[in-house]
Amino acid sequence: MKLFILDSLETKGVRVPKEHLDELEMRWQGIVSLKQETEAALLDDHDIALRNIPGGDHLA
Repeated sequence: MKLFILDSLETKGVRVPKEHLDELEMRWQGIVSLKQETEAALLDDHDIALRNIPGGDHLA
């Protein structure tokens, strides 16, 4: 995984010191996990967080 991260960043011109690879790997895995959860979510259940409808529901 570390080589994948290193290659991915270097292709974009980002140089990463080797001592930071452990931290980057942990954060990369967190991002991948969040992305998978987002893609698997039923968006109808989360429409309030995804859409702002002006003049929509108001609490009185």
